[in-house]
Amino acid sequence: MVSWRRRPGPGLARLWGLCCLVLGCWPGALGCPASCECSSWRIWCTKSSPGIASFPVPQRSAEGDNVTEIYIANQRNLESINDNEVGFYVGLKNLTVVDSGLRFVSRHAFVKNMNLQYINLSRNKLSSLSKKPFRHLGLSDLILVDNPFKCSCEIMWIKKFHETKFSTEIQDLYCIDDNNKRTALLDMKVPNCDLPSANLSSYNITVVEGKSITLYCDTTGGPPPNVSWVVTNLVSNHESDTNKNPASLTIKNVSSMDSGLSISCVAENIVGEDQVSAELTVFFAPNITFIESPTPDHHWCIPFTVKGNPKPTLQWFYEGAVLNESEYICTKIHVINQSEYHGCLQLDNPTHLNNGAYTLLAKNDYGEDEKRVDAHFMSVPGDGSGPILDPDVYEYETTPNDLGDATNNSNQITSTDVSNKENEDSITVYVVVGIAALVCTGLVITLIILKFGRHSKFGMKGPSSVISNDDDSASPLHHISNGSNTPSSSEGGPDAVIIGMTKIPVIENPQYFGITNSQLKPDTCGN
Repeated sequence: MVSWRRRPGPGLARLWGLCCLVLGCWPGALGCPASCECSSWRIWCTKSSPGIASFPVPQRSAEGDNVTEIYIANQRNLESINDNEVGFYVGLKNLTVVDSGLRFVSRHAFVKNMNLQYINLSRNKLSSLSKKPFRHLGLSDLILVDNPFKCSCEIMWIKKFHETKFSTEIQDLYCIDDNNKRTALLDMKVPNCDLPSANLSSYNITVVEGKSITLYCDTTGGPPPNVSWVVTNLVSNHESDTNKNPASLTIKNVSSMDSGLSISCVAENIVGEDQVSAELTVFFAPNITFIESPTPDHHWCIPFTVKGNPKPTLQWFYEGAVLNESEYICTKIHVINQSEYHGCLQLDNPTHLNNGAYTLLAKNDYGEDEKRVDAHFMSVPGDGSGPILDPDVYEYETTPNDLGDATNNSNQITSTDVSNKENEDSITVYVVVGIAALVCTGLVITLIILKFGRHSKFGMKGPSSVISNDDDSASPLHHISNGSNTPSSSEGGPDAVIIGMTKIPVIENPQYFGITNSQLKPDTCGN
């Protein structure tokens, strides 16, 4: 009898997890409140009993990453949205909390929800609402109808927001004034309640490296706005004073590393905020930060990196003399990053004649810098060492040198002179190779003629191989040996044929040689 034995299998928890994955259940379904329905992408809480008093929190933070929609309704005990409660759902796009007891939204409630596009907080108990929870979001809709807002400057931003978005919900927004009277938000007027405005003393800041500069920011608005400076990644020493109007920012001993940096002044009050920015431009002398011996690429390249503002002019020297660039030797700039230029001196098929010291000179209105590098492209022919291998083919896109071209017609070595010498060497090599090919061809033809031209058609040698024209015999072989002076020519009889150095006896066919002489002779009469 065969006994069935249960094999080890997946536990109940694994089976439940597999079912949830197939059916689209929220992986943390065991943590889903009784008033909610949870899936991998949506949380839906509409049951008023037993209800929820706070946002559902997944058991594991990774479980909320794929949730894109949260819908909450009829939750009277839900009174606030606190810090980090919604932050578990970083992929959240749509948030709805309606017909509930919501009274407060923390200023950092949505700091981690950068994907939020739609928020509906209608029919709650909000009496005020700060703009800070929403200012970093790119919202397409913010619906706040049927909330008992108190008429104050703090909700003025809601009016401005809807005026900017041209929302149709603006007519349904209202507030309660000091006399307990409902007033349309569109008609709300609050004294000393205006959007802030900021203006900079300069929007294009230029300074020479090592100097100092002060930037001012003048602000207006009611209530008076708070001012702050945004100087992210600023390397230079700086200090600010925001207690006065205008606020000031002083940058000391300006570094060239800050060239191209953006500096912003932010003015903010409860109505809203304003931000203005200026670009910092630092002028400084050129600095060759990198130069290296030539490397093989699609062409030979002497790589370099130069920093400078304004753009430096580049000039190369070869063995102390000005190197005039041409189609064979030229400067290529591959990458431009702010005031930093990455490129190379490109040489097309250099030889030992191009070996030597190369010097790069970078110059602008604020100074100059130079660096030297020794280049060795090929060994001198005949010195016992082989030439450097040709560079591998590796092509990349380059841009022409737009940094200027300084030339000096006196005491200069041009790449054209070097290329002429190279062309003369190449022509000499081609001529030698051509002559050698012709000589070899002639020798081969001569050998063929000598090998096959000295033998007769039948391969027979000597005077004995010549057939006699004597008409006295009818046999074509009868006189083959006649007059022969080769060895053993007298042996073998008169009817022998000498082939090479061997005499072979021949027996004539009586029928073939029975023809008379008269029959062989042509009829000269023409009868």
